Amino acid sequence: MPAWRAIKWRELVFYLKKVGFQGPYAGGKHQYLVKGELRLTIPNPHQGDISLGLLAKILKSAGISRREWENL
Repeated sequence: MPAWRAIKWRELVFYLKKVGFQGPYAGGKHQYLVKGELRLTIPNPHQGDISLGLLAKILKSAGISRREWENL
């Protein structure tokens, strides 16, 4: 169960795959994950963690609530 905190890029991809996303795929300036018709753009891998603000935006775009995220 991921805690509500800043996370590493690999953790983000791992948990998004766990809820059914596939990828990441290369596309333009950023990579993306796919789940059905939904295409979710994710930040490029970098040394720093993904902040809570950015994590919240990504999860909102993915249709995943904070409670669902914490119960993975």
